[in-house]
Amino acid sequence: MKKTLDPNLLHNQYKQKLATEKKWVRFYQILIFIVFFSFWEIASRMHWIDPLIFSSPSKVGSLFVEKFADSSLFTHVGVTVFETVLGFILGTALGTLLAAILWWSPFFSKILDPYLVVANAMPKVALGPILIVAFGPGFTSIIAMGTLVSVIITTIVIYTSFREVDGNYIKVLRTFGATRKQTFQEAILPASFPTIISTLKVNVGLSWVGVIVGEYLVSAKGLGYMIIYGFQVFNFSLVMLSLLLIAIFATIMYKGVEWLERILIKNLG
Repeated sequence: MKKTLDPNLLHNQYKQKLATEKKWVRFYQILIFIVFFSFWEIASRMHWIDPLIFSSPSKVGSLFVEKFADSSLFTHVGVTVFETVLGFILGTALGTLLAAILWWSPFFSKILDPYLVVANAMPKVALGPILIVAFGPGFTSIIAMGTLVSVIITTIVIYTSFREVDGNYIKVLRTFGATRKQTFQEAILPASFPTIISTLKVNVGLSWVGVIVGEYLVSAKGLGYMIIYGFQVFNFSLVMLSLLLIAIFATIMYKGVEWLERILIKNLG
């Protein structure tokens, strides 16, 4: 006689397995973090690496405390984070809007298709000097750079997702007399949410690249300025501190997108 397994027991065992796996993943993540910074510190002290160029966690930590105490760090971090978030939002919003326009008008999309390919292939950071001349050496040109690096790839990826939505959904809606606007709202956009979220995750990194490059060129504030200034005065601890702060805040933005993804999945599910 076959033994019937309790579904609740199986479910609890599965949840316990997932929880255990999550704990091990977190453990190894923390272990890698500790090993990396420990090795960096030891390598610097033992002169396995050049301590002038690569600094060390202890020197970076001391500099962080110093900058934190005089409040100068808040200004630089605040400026860069604001510019990056704004560039991220504008790049994603404009890219999604352009993708919707291209889907709405197939004729228009055929006209723009080769130009989108060329624009995507062009290195956006090379346009920095042009943006500075066009918008002036200030806040606007940096935001424009942060927006530009992500808007084209966002347009291409999301438009491709719009086009690849299952045609049967569209046929069913049109059979019931749905307009093009209703088709977009009820089928195209919801089906493309996973792609839009994936694009948001990519845009986090792209926005940081665009803003940091913009600050390299024109800013007197921000983490990009701190990196350039650190190179100029051979203060590589300042450079490392800036890079670590960029990594931290980029991770926070990425986690924010993941949180948004969970909310959307929960609501749409």
